[in-house]
Amino acid sequence: MLIEFRVKNYRSLRDEQVLSLVASKDKTLQDSHTQATGIPAAPFLVRSAVVYGANASGKSNLINALQNMRAVVTESATSKPDQPFAVQPFRLDADSIDQPIEFEATFLLDGVRYQYGFALSTQRVVSEHLLVYQAFKPQRWFTRRFDAGTGKDVYEFGSGLKGPKNLWERATRPNALFLSMAVQLNSDALRPVFDWFENRLLIINEHADFPLKRSIQGLQQADENKEICNFLSAADTGITGITVETRRVQVPRISLSDSMAGKTGMQSEEMVEHTPRFHHVTERGKAVFDLLDESSGTRKLLVFAGPVLDILRDGQTLLVDELDTSLHSLLLRELVRLFHDSEINTGGAQLIFTTHDTSLLDAPDLFRRDQVWLVEKDRDQASALVSLSEFSPRKNEALERGYLAGRYGGVPLLSHALGLKH
Repeated sequence: MLIEFRVKNYRSLRDEQVLSLVASKDKTLQDSHTQATGIPAAPFLVRSAVVYGANASGKSNLINALQNMRAVVTESATSKPDQPFAVQPFRLDADSIDQPIEFEATFLLDGVRYQYGFALSTQRVVSEHLLVYQAFKPQRWFTRRFDAGTGKDVYEFGSGLKGPKNLWERATRPNALFLSMAVQLNSDALRPVFDWFENRLLIINEHADFPLKRSIQGLQQADENKEICNFLSAADTGITGITVETRRVQVPRISLSDSMAGKTGMQSEEMVEHTPRFHHVTERGKAVFDLLDESSGTRKLLVFAGPVLDILRDGQTLLVDELDTSLHSLLLRELVRLFHDSEINTGGAQLIFTTHDTSLLDAPDLFRRDQVWLVEKDRDQASALVSLSEFSPRKNEALERGYLAGRYGGVPLLSHALGLKH
């Protein structure tokens, strides 16, 4: 489970911003909305978090920052020696533009807390560190920092990290993470940290989405077909069942070798096509619909269904930018409630998402105060992230009305933006 994410000097996130999933001492909805950790410093973590803010406030940058961190972890060991990092510092401040971008994630895996972070410029890793909490006190497994005077990286290793550390150090390029290179060279000790980023942290935004293929595979299994149908039925889609028709089709294929030999170059090959069919039954009749006959919300819910069931089953952390796109408020609420259902979410799965759907704020028992976050830009166009808990709203306060009135920040000031006078 994600405990905390820190980012500094990434796009509009100039100053260090902290997204914490540590639950407050408020015991409201504790059994359903939080997960016990067994860690004294963070005894409970929230199972979901929602981030609000005006357009261009920096909500997406928060999601993108963690996605960028994940990409560097999973890809830097195999990148080219001179390949720059695709990161962008805060550009509206002369003091920030030449400073490194900083990322740090703290997460819980199999009862062990890991605190891993690094700083980088577009050309190289500037620093890197890993702390492991196998007991109450942390063990510093390694630190790495770039010495500008010598032009070399300086490493310090703790006794907790086992393996050929000097070999891993020599193999690590300036534009690669030590963590990633060590795992590529078969470090068993560091493998869980790498695997958490690669397999247990899932991010969906304009750059990445779930493929429909996963849900269709699930529909072909009897048990999972029932789960997916229940998932969609709970959202009141009117679907009573889904079957998958399989057929073989001929698709055109261009052969480059034939084209070079002066032949036509156009051939065909047989492929297997799986088509979902949606069954609807009413008191006056029944019908079977194709995928395109269903609403965009139902189609998106189907895309989410298979992967979300995996996430709930495996205890993964899912981040989604603008989850409300194509999803009706009621569908979105049902999706959030799945993560709060302790009988379904047995592995400590988490859902973190951005949205403009303010109706969620007043939905009964949907969120605790410590699950709501707000992003707003200051005069320098730098984004600031703050928890709703810091405003100490009353228990029965109308949060949607307060948010839209600007009581907590994170809303656009249209009169200022349009140059209007009061």
